Amino acid sequence: MSRYSLFGKFPKNIKIRHLASLFLMVSASSVCSTVLAAKYTMSINYLYPSDITSNEQAAALTHFKILVESATNKDIEVKLFSNLQLGSEVETTKQLKDGALVQSTLISSGAMSSFYKPYQITSTPFLFTDYATAWDFYDSKWFAEFMHPLIKERGIRYLGTFDDGGGFVAFTNNKHIIKTQADFKGLNIRVEQNPAAVEIVKSLGANATPLSWGEVQTSLATNLVDGQYNAPGTNAAFKLWDVTKYTTLAGLVYNTTTWLVSEKWFASLPENYQRIVVHAARESVFLGHGVAARVSLSGWQESCKHFTECYILPAEERAKWKAIALPAYKEWIVKSFGIAETEVDSFWAAVAKASKDVDQRDSIFLQ
Repeated sequence: MSRYSLFGKFPKNIKIRHLASLFLMVSASSVCSTVLAAKYTMSINYLYPSDITSNEQAAALTHFKILVESATNKDIEVKLFSNLQLGSEVETTKQLKDGALVQSTLISSGAMSSFYKPYQITSTPFLFTDYATAWDFYDSKWFAEFMHPLIKERGIRYLGTFDDGGGFVAFTNNKHIIKTQADFKGLNIRVEQNPAAVEIVKSLGANATPLSWGEVQTSLATNLVDGQYNAPGTNAAFKLWDVTKYTTLAGLVYNTTTWLVSEKWFASLPENYQRIVVHAARESVFLGHGVAARVSLSGWQESCKHFTECYILPAEERAKWKAIALPAYKEWIVKSFGIAETEVDSFWAAVAKASKDVDQRDSIFLQ
């Protein structure tokens, strides 16, 4: 059985390793080549700038474009729209059901839960402690099946999960460096417009103010809020050191971006083209993991150059925060948000299994 059997097998006459080998050749010739009009157009909307060296989304989607267009002889034309040129994440995700103007979009974890309620469980505080487990989990058959109801419920197909800006988040604020849970007292932290984020930050002792991404820099510059949190890659990409002074890499949550495609548009493709799209997407997600980790590392290094002070939260303090935040979060998501406790426990058990699988795989190298 193929590793991604839920999505189908790749056509025998087009192998992904052959597509990958075309990467440099196609990218060098794509600008000057003359082709017939495409039979299908796949417009993809995403948040970050188009610079493939600055973020995982641009790099992965550029790779995807090359793979798909080369494998279909440009029968499928992939158009990339950075900086949310086609509209907000929520607006473009709503448009996917029709699939006429936007065929694919990337949507952040906070916004995703408004389209698929169970996705809110991904906002669990301290869900992961390492990249290997996060990647193993989000690339698993279990998680693909977890997302599969989107097709029937929303007319949207799940393609993969990116590590938003590097996944593990870092706080930035204007008041003082955060080293202990007590340091949250009196701080007003901007959170995404997601009730889970509000509950988690409040449980740690800070005030939480939900704001859209477009309001973040102005709100920090005018002291409407004291701080915010995002992955280091995001903090660096948007130079949040210009509006905040201190940063703490805490890994409170693991930010993700979900890659979606219109099921109506996808179903209009011939079966072999469907497989090309899916397998090119899966390879591009893998590429994105590596880029995200690099972006996070370089983003943290840049943060420590520009912020007044930077700090990495030690494991002992993380455990203390988790002991406070996790029970509060579970009570909220079950009693207030309405997710069944059994579903939450099942999700957490799948993460624990992924962690165990990673440990077992690593143990081979100890023999």
